[in-house]
Amino acid sequence: MKLTEYAHGGGCGCKIAPDLLKKILADLQPISDINLLVGFDQSDDAAVYKINDETAIVATTDFFTPVVDDPFTFGQIAATNAFSDVYAMGAIPLFALSIVGMPIDKLSPEIISSILQGGRSVCAAVGVPIAGGHSIDSPEPIYGLVVIGKVDPAKVKRNSGAKEGDSIILGKPLGIGILSAALKKNLLTEDVYREMVFLTTQMNKTGASFAEMPLVHAVTDVTGFGLLGHLKEIIVGSAVGAEVSFASIPLLEAARHFSREGVVTGASARNWSSYSDYVRYFDGMDTCDLNLLTDPQTSGGLLVTCAASIEDEVLTMFRQDGFSSAARIGRVIAEPLCIEVLP
Repeated sequence: MKLTEYAHGGGCGCKIAPDLLKKILADLQPISDINLLVGFDQSDDAAVYKINDETAIVATTDFFTPVVDDPFTFGQIAATNAFSDVYAMGAIPLFALSIVGMPIDKLSPEIISSILQGGRSVCAAVGVPIAGGHSIDSPEPIYGLVVIGKVDPAKVKRNSGAKEGDSIILGKPLGIGILSAALKKNLLTEDVYREMVFLTTQMNKTGASFAEMPLVHAVTDVTGFGLLGHLKEIIVGSAVGAEVSFASIPLLEAARHFSREGVVTGASARNWSSYSDYVRYFDGMDTCDLNLLTDPQTSGGLLVTCAASIEDEVLTMFRQDGFSSAARIGRVIAEPLCIEVLP
């Protein structure tokens, strides 16, 4: 069996749908702590705890089932995805812990070790040690990291600071979830597979630089809820609206092709049912293109709102870090709790 065949869903596509997650957490009241600057009640990418006036600790955990069949590559993608949450807060990672769940009666020790070696290679590349972790015998392969970072508490980037008139910028193209679905059907060419691996192992380190930019108002990363889902979290947290141009959104052409062939993830439909009330889209937009906006991204790009005056600077920073597809996709508007998708 291929690695992806051991899992019912792959990558961030196996996340619990937003509306169901909201119900699960509805009765779980946060424990009050004056130093907890960002908690789970804010739907942000990581928790932030203030140590003193100069230092806050940023903590996140991210893990999922296989999105590719090669064990080493799976480990690389999972680790890259976990670091993204820390970078999205404007933080610098300090160390990591491994989260490992494997069907030990089905996968050899060599395969499991290769997954962990893939994650270790990513940590080594960013100069972050793996300090330990935890492992269990699990019916599906699960791998990821806890990542601990630090940030100046006055410079934390949240997903809730967007302001009217901000430019909205997306760092990576959409369509990874659709490509992962196509991979399970053996439909990917070698070139498209390489592109998928390149994008999902591309580290969102640009986010750490945003901590020094007061006019970058909101940052998150686009993962399992799709572009519209994570943009919805920004507008809800910021009490604003958003206007995006479909033509401006970077898309993977192969994913657009597969969507028209009916190759999509089940998570895409679950995502749409969770937040469709927040979205208006233009006449003539078809379901195939809408699927790209709800497609769950594994290790997706950063989604940024910034003052229009620094839009070019932000785009230049992305491109200097290798994000050639980074683009302005829209603007923040005053009408609250609405995402308007224009042609």
